[in-house]
Amino acid sequence: MRRSIATVCLSGTLADKLDAAAAAGFDGVEIFENDLIASAWSPAEIRARCADLGLAIDLYQPFRDFEGVPQDLLAANLRRAERKFDVMQELGARTLLVCSSVAAQAVDDDALAAEQLRVLAERAERRGLRIAYEALAWGRHVSTWGHSWEIVRRADHPALGLCLDSFHILSRESRPSGIDLVPAEKLFFLQLADAHRLDMGVLSWSRHHRLFPGQGSFDLPGLLGQILAAGYRGPLSLEVFNDVFRQADPRQTAVAAMRSLLALQESAGQLDVPSAPVPSGFGYVELSVTEASRATVAGTLAALGFVRSGEHRSRPVELWQQGEARVLLAGRSQGRGAERCDGDTISALAFESADPQRSLRRAAALLAAPAVSEGGCGETGEAAGKAAALTAPDRTAILIHRPFGEPGCWSRAFKQAEGAGPTAASDGRLTGIDQVTLTQPFDRFEEAALVYRALGLSLSEEAEYPAPFGLIRSRTATDPAQRVRVTLIGTLERRGEWSPGVPEPQHVTFTASDVFAAARAARDHGAPLLPIPHNYYADLDARLGLEPELLDRLQEFDVLYDRDEGGEVYHFFTGLLGSRIFFEVVQRVGAYRGAGVADTPVRMAAHRRLRQQHSLLRG
Repeated sequence: MRRSIATVCLSGTLADKLDAAAAAGFDGVEIFENDLIASAWSPAEIRARCADLGLAIDLYQPFRDFEGVPQDLLAANLRRAERKFDVMQELGARTLLVCSSVAAQAVDDDALAAEQLRVLAERAERRGLRIAYEALAWGRHVSTWGHSWEIVRRADHPALGLCLDSFHILSRESRPSGIDLVPAEKLFFLQLADAHRLDMGVLSWSRHHRLFPGQGSFDLPGLLGQILAAGYRGPLSLEVFNDVFRQADPRQTAVAAMRSLLALQESAGQLDVPSAPVPSGFGYVELSVTEASRATVAGTLAALGFVRSGEHRSRPVELWQQGEARVLLAGRSQGRGAERCDGDTISALAFESADPQRSLRRAAALLAAPAVSEGGCGETGEAAGKAAALTAPDRTAILIHRPFGEPGCWSRAFKQAEGAGPTAASDGRLTGIDQVTLTQPFDRFEEAALVYRALGLSLSEEAEYPAPFGLIRSRTATDPAQRVRVTLIGTLERRGEWSPGVPEPQHVTFTASDVFAAARAARDHGAPLLPIPHNYYADLDARLGLEPELLDRLQEFDVLYDRDEGGEVYHFFTGLLGSRIFFEVVQRVGAYRGAGVADTPVRMAAHRRLRQQHSLLRG
């Protein structure tokens, strides 16, 4: 099916938007009236530019407040419509979107609305045009798709049909029924948008918080299935009003939009995307650190029980290991993503898969970008061809390898480190990597979620929580067995100069069989653990009524605690190891499936205090 996008989805001038839509592979566009009005191009020139780019103009919109008006206003509305028909004919657009009226003058009279829309459709038909009538969720008298269909049915004109908009439908009905019974010839256009469920006015919700398919919580596959079952064969068009998207790079937004549409078609059984095995675990996490931070990071890994077990055969990259937890430690010039920032970074995540190349083909089909650099990934010789490499929107490299120890594994690029062997702290209490937490750029949070989904991971509902520097949003990508977790965090609004003492923090979480023993061993071996204030434990006592002995142990080792309906979690943190990286150790009890985000504000404040104390000492 053809794929289209409304120009209102994208930032920039109309020229910017058309270029971005074409580059992302869209077949057509909806021209939003405001974009045309602000353009220096005439409608004929816009038509020519779209033709040069291979874009059809599928819809011109919006035409507002037409139907259900007193007779003395109808003549003015028809004159206004004729002028828009002139524009459409110059554009080469055949369909005009007419929104249900919100005007104070509109009257609640379905027969009158149908009669006036029929008059409009007759005039449109004489000029080779069509009218697609859409029920706005906040329409004055017509606010549901069913009501709009009743009016279209009553008008009974071949040039009048429906525009179905998923936001207007699903914001009012979570499970609409009957759409599949509408005659196919009356389904003129389909607009798609997702959203998170928000408790707010539907107009503000629509104008500021729409998302591309798969980024929210609407059942778009189910709705699309109904509409296709009715026989709709027009364009699948995206219409998303979102404050962030409308100030982001339109080229990036358009690619993310296309990815979302491809994923929706796959979910609805309308597109055959290559299947691939779900990642089965973490192969390793790569840290690229400055020379000033390297000793601190290495020392903390040793204090946590890691052993420097390998050295890369051709690059100055070290392999640190404990149980199934593996960390590559590289200098800034040797690791991935050296161009990302001047400081320390989690430069690569390596997932294990039974078939890395199938995973790569699937991700590529969903427009995930290939990795731009191979440096520091650990492959060499034969093993170099065994990994699939992608680049996440935050420019973290994502690698997909065969499981550790299999033939051709990336570990063959490493030789045993000189002097490698068990250390005093290596008591095996850390067993693997639980999750990796990455701060996302303000304007690419939603896009990042879809990239991890392209790899076969499922997305949690988005969570929001207050933090010392504003609201934080969080979403976790995971496999069904919870062996891989990537938690994405970000701000709801772009930060100004006032920001946390830890810019864009990132951390790796290791699993422990006994979190208290791990904390004791780490502290005894000099790990810089993060001190947690007494107020936190006083609140735990008040909220949860923990046993006094447990509360004392938590406070003694600066361990934080959370629980949900499935189980409990115990976790502690290190201080910052350089500019923004730190480690977490976690013990999950029962079926706790969260990410411990309730404790994030406490952790953020504690890191800020340490940063300020160190600054005072240096001063």
